[in-house]
Amino acid sequence: MKEKLWTRTFVINMLINFILYLVFYLPTVVIGTMAMERYQASASIAGILSGIFIVGAFFARLWAGNNMKRFGAKKLLYLGIGIYFILTFAYFAVHSVGLLLLLRLFHGVGFGIAGTASGTLAGAIVPASRRGEGIGYYALSVTLSSAFGPFLSMFLYRVSGFSALIWLSALLLFVALIGLFFLKVQRSQTNSEIPETSKRKFAWSNYFEKAALPISLIAFLIGISYSSILSFMDAYSLSINLSETASFFFIVYALTVLISRPITGRIFDSLGDNFVMYPTYLFFALGLLLIGLAHSGGMLLLAAVFIGLGYGSFSPFGQAIAIRNSNVHRLGVVTSTFFGFMDMGVGFGPFILGMLMPLLGYRNLYFASAILALLIAVIYYFVHGRHTKRIK
Repeated sequence: MKEKLWTRTFVINMLINFILYLVFYLPTVVIGTMAMERYQASASIAGILSGIFIVGAFFARLWAGNNMKRFGAKKLLYLGIGIYFILTFAYFAVHSVGLLLLLRLFHGVGFGIAGTASGTLAGAIVPASRRGEGIGYYALSVTLSSAFGPFLSMFLYRVSGFSALIWLSALLLFVALIGLFFLKVQRSQTNSEIPETSKRKFAWSNYFEKAALPISLIAFLIGISYSSILSFMDAYSLSINLSETASFFFIVYALTVLISRPITGRIFDSLGDNFVMYPTYLFFALGLLLIGLAHSGGMLLLAAVFIGLGYGSFSPFGQAIAIRNSNVHRLGVVTSTFFGFMDMGVGFGPFILGMLMPLLGYRNLYFASAILALLIAVIYYFVHGRHTKRIK
């Protein structure tokens, strides 16, 4: 008999995580455009406004992972969402680019703490026998937010302006705070006693899980490749006269993940890592290639399908690998290590790829990203794949 997966805590935590990421996308997608229009910011500053949020989230994830056992996931959820909620109102008081950059940095801190706590809780409450399937379903909260967030952001910004996005973000985070009251978390699930020496002495192991570093490195590289879509899809689609079709790109991406996730989750649990991960890199590379080759709306949407099967499958199963390879008592550090590296890839990718843009152009940039995805498959083989045996 299968262990129960869809508990009340699992569902509420999944919905809270959906809100966390939705609120991330709502201001982030248009923050650069807003800054250029309102403060005459340069294009480079506009890019930094997106990336600096991830920087704040990264360091917050490290702190949260190190303190997960001390405070527990639920308390850190209260802290993270509280910071996230309060600082959302600070956007109304900002009247310069400098203050906006500072706000984005600290706003990312709230997101990083809450996101790490939610991810840790998900890993703790999912039955070990259904870990791939369970975390796969949990990760749908991120996938759905990545589809609806950009759409809502661009639509509301055009119709009602930036203030409407901030009010909606605040309302959603208030709902998340209410949802926390209905979470039932046992203290033993996400925290335990910490030796006094670990509290006093600095050690890298307090912030990074060594066993999770190989798959986290893969996550960092995957994040760089994916940032080519987040950062340049809008401008690229305009240049090839497919901007209307591009608005549906993430919807098709999300639908693909929704349909495929139950299947890939069971394959991961029954046949092992490599039966899912190697096709993931291949599909991701193919999707990037199709974006670079796109001359029609149909081809662009077909690319979204392969990106969904590729990148959309990596995050939950990469997290499952990181958790399985590490000690259960270091679940918070594992989660912060994996998602911290992935976030940094997405955050710094635009800077790295932006330097190549003048040399390559849009199409060649996507071709280069496709080649990187194939190289990632090779790196995966050496750091993890060759050590993994098929589950019998």
